[in-house]
Amino acid sequence: MMKKPWNTGLLFALPALLVLSALIIFPLGYTIVLSFTDDFGQYVGLRNFQRIATAPVTRVAFWNTIYYVVVSIVLQVALGTAAGIALNQKFRGRGAVRALVLIPWIVPGIVAATTWAWMFHSEFGIINYGLSEAGLISGPVGWLTDPNLVLPALVAVNVWKMFPFVAVMVLAGLQAIPESLYEAARMDGATFLEEVRYITLPQLKPILSSITLLLLIWGLNGITIIYAMTKGGPANRSLITPIQIYKQGFEFFRFGEAAALSVLFFAVVLVFVAIYVRGFGRQEAF
Repeated sequence: MMKKPWNTGLLFALPALLVLSALIIFPLGYTIVLSFTDDFGQYVGLRNFQRIATAPVTRVAFWNTIYYVVVSIVLQVALGTAAGIALNQKFRGRGAVRALVLIPWIVPGIVAATTWAWMFHSEFGIINYGLSEAGLISGPVGWLTDPNLVLPALVAVNVWKMFPFVAVMVLAGLQAIPESLYEAARMDGATFLEEVRYITLPQLKPILSSITLLLLIWGLNGITIIYAMTKGGPANRSLITPIQIYKQGFEFFRFGEAAALSVLFFAVVLVFVAIYVRGFGRQEAF
């Protein structure tokens, strides 16, 4: 039997590699080149990096990004895990409830953001109306105009949008846990919460780690909800780094500084992902 040439696999993969190069490698390389040039294409060294890194708005956007992503992920994982465990229980209408839970995830981001923006409206929003009718507030609350409330409000929308994804993944992971583990625990007198703590969560650890990594990547790159609802306002209190990059390039037309900020942000994201993957790998080794 004749052996296939060693380069046969490479030939089959070549079209995909070319497309990958065109869509990822070339734009990335061009962005790096652009970060070292001015508006006229002249080489300016590290000037763009210095300007954008020392700008006060960059620090504000960075810390807003950390807050938005970290708090969102914690709440998404917690709520999604609880929802997945609840949906795994046997009760009447379980299939319908599972379908309803998926609605926030299915709704397009721009549609969800626009809807929530109207719901949060200080004068006509249903949220203020409901809270006023319940006697919980005495007057309209500017959820998207109050500097102290805007970011928590956006986090709430982001959690609502993404927790169904966590629930579905957790629900799928629960199907792989042997029922014998729960039966043995019940024979030993374990309660439902003890089953969750000592059986369910340890068995779900690899899935939750992968979900967290995906949420981290998506959260660091997602701008739809914030841009559609506040565009980073008021007074940059909801501005995150991806939106700052967009504004630098397409509103202020400072493409060199936008590219420099993109490179810096890409490096920071790689560091976060590398630390997380390395830590997860060590845990798996033990």
